[in-house]
Amino acid sequence: MENTLIVLTTIGSLFFITGCSESSDTALVSQNKTKSSELGQQTNVSRWYTEQHVKNGDKHYQIHCASCHKVDASGTSEWSKKDADGNYPPPPLNGTAHTWHHHMGALRRTIRLGGVIFGGTMPGFEDKLNNQEIDEVLAWVQSHWSDRVYAAWQQKNIQASK
Repeated sequence: MENTLIVLTTIGSLFFITGCSESSDTALVSQNKTKSSELGQQTNVSRWYTEQHVKNGDKHYQIHCASCHKVDASGTSEWSKKDADGNYPPPPLNGTAHTWHHHMGALRRTIRLGGVIFGGTMPGFEDKLNNQEIDEVLAWVQSHWSDRVYAAWQQKNIQASK
């Protein structure tokens, strides 16, 4: 009986803490409208970034990334095949390619240092974007991911941080 009371008190405290900790100016962008996945399952995913991150990220993305990855993040259709020069072309960043397979640290590092080490031609942006701006670009990119793709990325990101 005592263990049950402790568990119920802990669960109640967690609901109270999470319910009271969110403020309107820093509220996470969340996909509150439930979407149906390809399997017919419903998902509801909270995301790490704010609407302001996405807005700022759009500006940086359009300046530094859109010329290669396209203004809508759709990239190149043949992104997984090397071109005539032996390099991989710019992949889509909209959740339809491999970007979501990489944890946050790897995504940040790729923007900062570039993609040459992975067989691509993407230059590094460490001299053009600071850490906050890189995160804002990533927020904009991830805002194009479906809830299903974002949830899968979130799990990979959690595993990478352990």
